[in-house]
Amino acid sequence: MKDFSEMKRIVIKIGSSSLTHSGGGINFRKIDRLAMVLSDIKNMGKEVILVTSGAVSAGMSKLGMVERPKEMAEKQAAASVGQCELMFIYDKYFSEYGQTIAQLLLTKDVTTQENLRRNACNTLEALLRYGAIPIINENDSIAVDEIAYGDNDTLSAITACLVDADLLILLSDIDGLYTANPSADPDARLIPVVEGFDPKLYDIAGGSGSKVGTGGMVTKLHAVEIAFEKDIPVVLANGAVPDILYSVLSGKFTGTLFAPKEAGTR
Repeated sequence: MKDFSEMKRIVIKIGSSSLTHSGGGINFRKIDRLAMVLSDIKNMGKEVILVTSGAVSAGMSKLGMVERPKEMAEKQAAASVGQCELMFIYDKYFSEYGQTIAQLLLTKDVTTQENLRRNACNTLEALLRYGAIPIINENDSIAVDEIAYGDNDTLSAITACLVDADLLILLSDIDGLYTANPSADPDARLIPVVEGFDPKLYDIAGGSGSKVGTGGMVTKLHAVEIAFEKDIPVVLANGAVPDILYSVLSGKFTGTLFAPKEAGTR
């Protein structure tokens, strides 16, 4: 695997299933560890941007919802409560490691309207210049289909392109891209490296494996396609243990590296 230790600007996406218990409640121990690892990586001289899921899940827990709401109004209500809860939790843990965080809630019009795109880029650059860790999520409490990305895999790739990141890391509840669905095919093999992008990859992509997340392998491959537009390499790895980020940076990890053919020129 490629050694990423010299890369400076890193966007990390963490999925809902990596932040919650199997029953849907917030996993405080895992968020604490994530904050510690990201703070440590930042102290190495890296610029870190976190794209987080979990607002709806946090709101569900706070409101006593037992399953993910299907109606838009209820989902947006959960997101509205959950955004406050999630950022309160992040601020608590990141502060313990001496870090300042900032929240950005984005919708698709940030990338379709040039003035909004420019403002978002300027804000992110200023935050990084002042040493803050931007924490980005979709603004689910107001988003509708016309302005929604719909999943944070796509949002993380858009963010990586906005800031011209050196690396995008997708942390999920799966180890990487397999030759087939590993939960259905015992002969499925992990693919450690994918060079370039072949649309045929979508043929082996399965659906979402988590009841609290909205993405699946299809959205992760779509994120790879977006990142490749700016020759940004993408790593897909299991976020069950946040310490895997150290292994990713050293190039010694279990997962899939998606390497654009022109990545060597960056």
